Amino acid sequence: QVQLVESGGGLVQPGGSLRLSCAVSGSMFSIYDMDWYRQAPGKQRELVAGITKRGSTNYADSVKGRFTISRDNAKKMVYLQMNSLKPEDTAVYYCAVRAFPDSWGQGTQVTVSS
Repeated sequence: QVQLVESGGGLVQPGGSLRLSCAVSGSMFSIYDMDWYRQAPGKQRELVAGITKRGSTNYADSVKGRFTISRDNAKKMVYLQMNSLKPEDTAVYYCAVRAFPDSWGQGTQVTVSS
């Protein structure tokens, strides 16, 4: 198992930006494929973006062109840069390690509202 700690959420106006961070425990971070998920009230958790150990990325259609996932293997961190935020991006955001699908952090709340 791994420990995941997300941070960087907050309240932002529509059109604004936030950068989420996720710290991952353990020494094997560089070989992990990583994902960001989100869960809005009353909805199922959904995959937002992913990045492989080699740096290949994928995005949900709803965030393509607005969100960017990145990683820093030396710091054992994964990031989600979110631009042009919309009210429908409001959710709790979680990072995840694909090799440990049952390990979740506490998440970080993102609220997009005027």
